Amino acid sequence: MTTYVWDYLREYDNEREDIHDAIETVLRSGQLVLGASGRGFEEEFAAYHGAGHAVGVDNGTNAIKLGLQAVGVGPGDEVITVSNTAAPTVVAIDAVGATPVFVDVHPDTYLMDIEQVAAAVTARTTCLLPVHLYGQCVDMTALRAVADAHGLLVLEDCAQAHGARRGGQLAGTWGAAAAFSFYPTKVLGAYGDGGAVLTSDPEVDASLRRLRYYGMEEQYYVIQTPGHNSRLDELHAEILRRKLRRLDTYIHGRRAVARRYAEGLSGTGLALPSTAPGNDHVYYLYVVRHPQRDRIIEALKAYDISLNISYPWPVHTMTGFAHLGYTRGALPVTETAAQEIFSLPMYPSLDPAVQDKVIGALRDVLAAL
Repeated sequence: MTTYVWDYLREYDNEREDIHDAIETVLRSGQLVLGASGRGFEEEFAAYHGAGHAVGVDNGTNAIKLGLQAVGVGPGDEVITVSNTAAPTVVAIDAVGATPVFVDVHPDTYLMDIEQVAAAVTARTTCLLPVHLYGQCVDMTALRAVADAHGLLVLEDCAQAHGARRGGQLAGTWGAAAAFSFYPTKVLGAYGDGGAVLTSDPEVDASLRRLRYYGMEEQYYVIQTPGHNSRLDELHAEILRRKLRRLDTYIHGRRAVARRYAEGLSGTGLALPSTAPGNDHVYYLYVVRHPQRDRIIEALKAYDISLNISYPWPVHTMTGFAHLGYTRGALPVTETAAQEIFSLPMYPSLDPAVQDKVIGALRDVLAAL
């Protein structure tokens, strides 16, 4: 049987009764859209973070898009972010008519290099969009200092950092708003698409609720800016309510998997994940690095192990973003990393025997290079 970087079936077997009860609860509730499950999840997700409000939306991309719109980012604005991210981060910036501006990342953590941010600020910059990548936080204290010095908004991309902390403070609680994805692979994942925006600003909260519902506050009446149909489905909301109660358990499981990798792969020449000082890593992905990455991935196929690369193409090198005018070499750390990084299987229900298979195969392949 092939081993992949993610699998949900073992977790589903363990949680099947609760998941089915969640579905039955919604189907018998009499309200399938914007009902009690959605409201309950929003309240509990906000409470977990100590935030004032959470607004459920249909996916993580729209969480970023609506979050940007709600804080006032639009055409003509520049948003500083990174190219070492999933394309949806940048797609969302483009979707509101703003221009993404990229800075490079640290070579050890692959997180936004804050020292480059101030130099990227122009008269058109309105927002900084840090990506809390792979399960750990950007240096938000330093980034907030830059934002405050220039009068800029901060919107966090927390799609990969549910429950991650920096200096004890949760990801998603540092800026004007924060966008989360609940895609099935996430640390807190639904059984389909889903997302949310976190904020403690009541005006941003009100704007988000209008934007996800066509621009309406009352049915059939668009009160201000036309919005979208971007609501979080009740079935996913109720499942997420149940899974939110287990979020800390999931994180504990991911950290246990990470420890097993660190012990099993030490001394192999493989560069293992580095946790920035002050960070509590939740290991959404377990990203390793080697200059012969492609040979390693190919060799592992003989062991029925199929690995992933997050991400093989920096966003600024994609033809779909050629209009931004970046050339190869513009972000050297990002571009070099993209040639060498790859992800090992990482999820809390990973069978230790399967993980041992991966570790053993990697040790064999690396020894033969």
